[in-house]
Amino acid sequence: MRGAPRDFGTCPFVTAQWLLRGKWSIVILHHLSGGKLRFGELERRMPELTHSTLSSQLKRLEAEGLVSREVFPEVPPRVEYSLTQVGRDFIPVLSSIEAWGASYIEHLRKGGAAPS
Repeated sequence: MRGAPRDFGTCPFVTAQWLLRGKWSIVILHHLSGGKLRFGELERRMPELTHSTLSSQLKRLEAEGLVSREVFPEVPPRVEYSLTQVGRDFIPVLSSIEAWGASYIEHLRKGGAAPS
């Protein structure tokens, strides 16, 4: 992979960080963990994301083998995105991230220190 860190493929943390680079990767994977979605539905679920950013993130996740893109021969064309098996293997990690994030939000609500 062009531009991949030297330890890519040998260190699990470097590998995961490389595959999930990009501000929206985890959020996109989260939305696709519920099943197939069309591009427009992903856009509606993430209104703060620009069309071009979503498009580039999906292309990158597809190139990395985490997301599958299916084009239907219709007019107008219909495209659906879903997780590949490798992407579906990430769902338990997403659940752990969600649980940790919810716990941290609760910590902040109780007056815990936030990062400075």
